[in-house]
Amino acid sequence: MNDATLQTKPLAKTSETGTTIMNLELLVIPVSDVDRARIFYESLGWRLDIDHSTGDDYRIVQFSPIGSGCSVMFGKNITVATPGSAQGMHLVVSDVIAARDDLVRRGVKVSEPFHDVGGIFHHSNGKGIAKGPNPERKSYASYVTFEDPDGNGWTLQEVTARLPGAPADTSFTTQLHEAVWGP
Repeated sequence: MNDATLQTKPLAKTSETGTTIMNLELLVIPVSDVDRARIFYESLGWRLDIDHSTGDDYRIVQFSPIGSGCSVMFGKNITVATPGSAQGMHLVVSDVIAARDDLVRRGVKVSEPFHDVGGIFHHSNGKGIAKGPNPERKSYASYVTFEDPDGNGWTLQEVTARLPGAPADTSFTTQLHEAVWGP
């Protein structure tokens, strides 16, 4: 075989800055009961992509939230993480109140809306958290949370305009604007 007939793998695609382009494709979450988790994620209205097993010791189930390019996978013998240990996974929605109402209609226990008074990002310790959505409904500033049956924690975050935006953009809290663009 000569050099002309060798098959070569293409180089990884890169951005204009030369950085390899990487897309978040899959989150693997740990669950204790695959069938119970499947019922829960079906109840969210997510698309079932696959449910595959090879005997009693291996199973994968994959769902994709509607509109998302990233999927969620759980199963048997696909992770050693403790069931319920996946926390802080964020789903972006355009209207956190409407999304919360949809989850409630589906029978999901969902927190009340809240926002971070610091205007940047909610605190995991609960400090600086205020009840209700951001009063001005600024982008990235309003949240609700819910858990799957194992306690894996999800956050819905309202995003109506994408960062970095522009210096004159008023879609973001003053604090977030200053963190991105400076005072």
